[in-house]
Amino acid sequence: MTGTYLPGAFATHKVEAMVKLLGLDPLDAEQWDFLQSETTQDLQAAPGSGKTTLIGLKLALMADAWTSATCGVCVLSHTNTAKNEITDRVASLAAGRSLLRYPHFIGTIQSFVHTFLALPAVRTKGVEVRSVDDTAFETAAIRLLQHPDYSTLRSYVERQRDGTGIVTGATFAYKDGELVVTGSTREPPFRAETASGKQLSHLKRTLARRGVFRYQDMYAIAQQYLAKHPGIVPAVSARFPFVLLDEMQDTSTTQQELLDLVFASSPTVMQRVGDTNQGIYSDAGAVNGSDSAFPLAGAAELPVSRRFGPQIAAVASSLAVRRPQQVHGAGPDGQVAVLLFDEATAIDVVSTFERMAASIVPEDTLLRRPPRVLGARQGRGNSQAYPQSISCYVPGYTPPGRPTAHRLLVDAARAAGSQWRSGADNHEAATELWNALRASFVPLTGEGLPALGRLERSAATPGGKVRILLRELLTHGATFDEASWGMITEQLSLQMQLLADRPLKAVGLEFTPAVEIAATVGGVPRSSAAVPAVRSVPGTIQSAKGETHAATLILECLEKTGKKFDVTEALRMVAEGSDPQQELKSVQAAVQLIFVGATRPTHLLVLAAHRNRSKRYAEAMIDAGWDVRDLTEH
Repeated sequence: MTGTYLPGAFATHKVEAMVKLLGLDPLDAEQWDFLQSETTQDLQAAPGSGKTTLIGLKLALMADAWTSATCGVCVLSHTNTAKNEITDRVASLAAGRSLLRYPHFIGTIQSFVHTFLALPAVRTKGVEVRSVDDTAFETAAIRLLQHPDYSTLRSYVERQRDGTGIVTGATFAYKDGELVVTGSTREPPFRAETASGKQLSHLKRTLARRGVFRYQDMYAIAQQYLAKHPGIVPAVSARFPFVLLDEMQDTSTTQQELLDLVFASSPTVMQRVGDTNQGIYSDAGAVNGSDSAFPLAGAAELPVSRRFGPQIAAVASSLAVRRPQQVHGAGPDGQVAVLLFDEATAIDVVSTFERMAASIVPEDTLLRRPPRVLGARQGRGNSQAYPQSISCYVPGYTPPGRPTAHRLLVDAARAAGSQWRSGADNHEAATELWNALRASFVPLTGEGLPALGRLERSAATPGGKVRILLRELLTHGATFDEASWGMITEQLSLQMQLLADRPLKAVGLEFTPAVEIAATVGGVPRSSAAVPAVRSVPGTIQSAKGETHAATLILECLEKTGKKFDVTEALRMVAEGSDPQQELKSVQAAVQLIFVGATRPTHLLVLAAHRNRSKRYAEAMIDAGWDVRDLTEH
């Protein structure tokens, strides 16, 4: 990276000054090593080890020293949520804000592929892109299927159970220099020479000419573009002499292959950061057997978690499936508990957890980070096994429309307002509320709403007016009645539409009054005075990935093969001290999800399991210092 940034960017005195400016804790040796590294390397980071903070710090230092006007830093992640968290951090500093502009790029791998490879490839063919979205493609494909040209394909699809998936899942794959039409799993549903195969290919290519694509299509289009225009590779790699890839464990084989095509043979420095034990997506670990396996031998490691203490760290260490990992807890002295239930008491699990959280977690912490209830499955399937999913514990549970819409906006405003008034971290409070707003106003098309740091400040602009409304929510939101709430959300709706300059769908704006209950633990009132109740927020473990909670409840669910129950398997492994890597693949997959959920909380981790399966492990749990409660005995 000669000539792209000033030497000494990571000098000790500069790092210490930036740490002080950002109000961060002193760095340990492993963090110093990664921060000052200027060569290609991997970093295996335990949950809560400060990975995102470290990334933000490194980028801020790099931005402060950057000199090139044509070459930039490329920061890639997997979700808009993770990308937004990084942009919010760099936008909090004047120097960091330069990374939000040309020649730099911060975005998802998907958006990187779109911007530099796939969209240019499509445009060279004279196609105007209308949408890159699986749902939009499904709608367009079903509509086009009704055309007489596809009568054979339509007749076949109608005779199959869930046959429309053949059409809605039609995807491009790059093979032997050409784009071929396959199913969503890369397997062609028909032989290409059959009538149905020809019609499916024709339908897919017709939608492509109309500019309608699936997300996965763009990777195949990008591969073909690189093959036909090899000069693109040196151009892109020269543009980005430094690449930082966050959440590396979620990189799919297709994504890694494409990134290797662009950067592997170039002088670009690539630093990959993640936790292989949190790779929960089906294709995420597929690169582990390749030359790009993460983490590579000799990778740096951040083993110390500042999110939680030794109790929760011990659980995490026992459930590290993909790679042995001894997590050291340096956070709050949290507690681990097990709730044993049966069919009659499953409905009491969540309320018991909420009372435990109210008695154990400091109230301001609970308000800032409401308790979460997580399970691997949302709804019940056809099996008679019990319990299967979140809905077995939370009657009437309705999955959120989007993974980011975890809680009502009014709850987020109360929690952020409490933090704001405490003066603990005003920037974090404002950021949390803004992120909740972004989740509550969903763009129907195009990119999401900008990060907080990118909102205009002039009161005459929509961004400036939104900032004023944000401050109003932070200052007075906790005292709003229903009428006041209606007025401010009406103003927000107007300004957010203007800010987005596109249609928005509002979700989670309903007013709900703050409820007060007397929290009890084990039948004994916490105090004679009523205490504010902070409602728990249900959702999937997958949707909570990357979050930090004050308290987390993991609900036992049926794992995907329908033969075992995930929490019971995790309790067995902890009690027996078994080697996670020697377990069945199905058990490993189930326990890997439990690992992700169990490493979210700072103060309280609760595992719920059916007593008939897990009572046998109670003694070992008690010996480990866990709080074991049998709900059937109360």
